[in-house]
Amino acid sequence: MTTYHFIGIKGTGMSALAQILRDSGEQVQGSDVEKRFFTQEALENKNIPIYSFAKENITEGLTIIAGNAYPDEHVEIQEAKRLGLPFYRYHEFLGEWLKQYKSIAVTGAHGKTSTTGLLAHVLESVFPISYLIGDGTGKGHVDSNYFVFEACEYRRHFLAYEPDYAIMTNIDFDHPDYFSSINDVFDAFQSMADNVKKGIIACGDDEKLQQIQTKVPVVYYGFLPTNDFQAQNVRETDHGTEFDVFVRNTFYDTFTIPMYGNHHVLNALAVIAICHYEGLSAEDMKNISTFKGVKRRFTEKKVNDQIIIDDYAHHPREINATIESARKKYPEKKVVAIFQPHTFTRTKTFLQEFADSLKGADAVYLCDIFGSAREESGQLTIYDLQKLIQDSQVLQLENIAELSKYHDSVLVFMGAGDIQKFQKAYEGTLSPNQL
Repeated sequence: MTTYHFIGIKGTGMSALAQILRDSGEQVQGSDVEKRFFTQEALENKNIPIYSFAKENITEGLTIIAGNAYPDEHVEIQEAKRLGLPFYRYHEFLGEWLKQYKSIAVTGAHGKTSTTGLLAHVLESVFPISYLIGDGTGKGHVDSNYFVFEACEYRRHFLAYEPDYAIMTNIDFDHPDYFSSINDVFDAFQSMADNVKKGIIACGDDEKLQQIQTKVPVVYYGFLPTNDFQAQNVRETDHGTEFDVFVRNTFYDTFTIPMYGNHHVLNALAVIAICHYEGLSAEDMKNISTFKGVKRRFTEKKVNDQIIIDDYAHHPREINATIESARKKYPEKKVVAIFQPHTFTRTKTFLQEFADSLKGADAVYLCDIFGSAREESGQLTIYDLQKLIQDSQVLQLENIAELSKYHDSVLVFMGAGDIQKFQKAYEGTLSPNQL
């Protein structure tokens, strides 16, 4: 029996996949940098060994799964190839693994993680399933009825998959370090659609998704009356958002989700549509009302008279959605945005769009740009963004305590880098009895 060795096991997708294999009875281990990540706890809870990167980790009898962030020159990859070990990139292995299940891929520029988590939550309340969520959560089950997984478009990695079904939330221009234009992104999604074997659930409010040509049936969802599944009469309550669902213009049922914002209604509609397609009852679908959310997506806590929110938003459209959620949930409070741009190419490409989206907050603080492993630095600085946002300030760890002046407010920490260190530093300025 082989042991699966994950190179970069603390990555969100890698961590989730490692947990799935472990739950399925496989021997699993991995390596990564020593810095602690939020994905680590789940790996430790499943007693998955984690080593520091070293050539000596690679020995005979291993099957290697390498994270996509690591180049072929990485010391462990070099040793694996020297020994001739079975070798897969993350997306290649996942593409093979999911073939043994009825698979549902969730893809789109935005909303993948939340929608995957919501779908897994509903299906798991009815069947034994396996799922891989992009927040580092993974679960395997030997008797799975379904395999639900997040499929990322970056570098066209999702073309390694041939799912039975696909949920497509939207098509938008992102990852400008790889995609050249919105048309390039569309081409990738068109190729993904060609790989789907049974059916596609697509947001009909998205103009680009309406242009996808498919060989399989497409069910559209959204707010527009032309959709197969339409949300009407959306209303905010003390417990979340309530809305009516019409299926092909006929009232179907009323649903409640414990979140706020139109993007969450769309995510729920996608889940309702695929579940309806698969024959689940409306009562089963109503388990969406007990969804607790996924990591780093509007994760909130109350500290004194402030609400502190941690969110992965790193694209202008996501920032708009997160601020909208905060306003709808806390309409009487000021919203303070603390944003850390992720990658220099994305910041440069969307500089004005970032400024426009952040203006939706009552106050804006900016943290230095977080470069990716592929681009450590750039000529752009955070001050280029600050110039476009009136009264915005650049936040450093040294002056983080300034945020305490926003009484009875919502502080939204947003970004895909290490924005959490700013939140942690701020919470560290508060006395223990305030937390």
